[in-house]
Amino acid sequence: MNQELVKRILSSIILIPIALFFIIKGSFLFIFFISTCFCIIAYEWHMMRKNKSFYLLGFLFLFFSFLTIYELRFSSGKDYIFILIVTIICVSTDIGGYVFGKLFKGPKLTKLSPNKTYAGMIGGYLLSLISLSLSFQYFELQFSINWLFFTLLISSVSQVGDIIVSYFKRLSRIKDTGKIIPGHGGLLDRVDGMLFAFPFAYIILLIGIFT
Repeated sequence: MNQELVKRILSSIILIPIALFFIIKGSFLFIFFISTCFCIIAYEWHMMRKNKSFYLLGFLFLFFSFLTIYELRFSSGKDYIFILIVTIICVSTDIGGYVFGKLFKGPKLTKLSPNKTYAGMIGGYLLSLISLSLSFQYFELQFSINWLFFTLLISSVSQVGDIIVSYFKRLSRIKDTGKIIPGHGGLLDRVDGMLFAFPFAYIILLIGIFT
């Protein structure tokens, strides 16, 4: 467990600044970045789900998810801070869930993903709230009750997305979708929650409930 955790931390230290660079820069660099990610994830989905049910539906969902990421960055009328906030929530949820789940174990959350526990779920919520409150201090933004509900909702969606992808991996009888990221497996393993969280964040932004 310690070696895997170290690999996850080191991978995050390397990957997060790279992703932030492309998000902040925007323009052609951001389009190139998300296009590359889409191709890698689409390939991993193809290798995992080929000749099985939901194959085409998975590709359509991936396209829709990446389209909302593009819209959030360029067409929402917001700057890059909003997409950074969603990314921070998802990454914190993933790390908090992993650490708390390994430390406290306890009852399983669902049979769809046997490694998920209630302790991990709570840890994901806690770390996402802590990380976002610290980020708001850095960005000099005011953390309100609306942002509290937004954080809990996006964290929930991220965790559900993680469970859904884990379920498909179990159906395909594989542990990881790839080996591109040490400690995580494939890129799809790393961003599974984000793929579900960004479309919800985009819908919320359009409705204007929380922002």
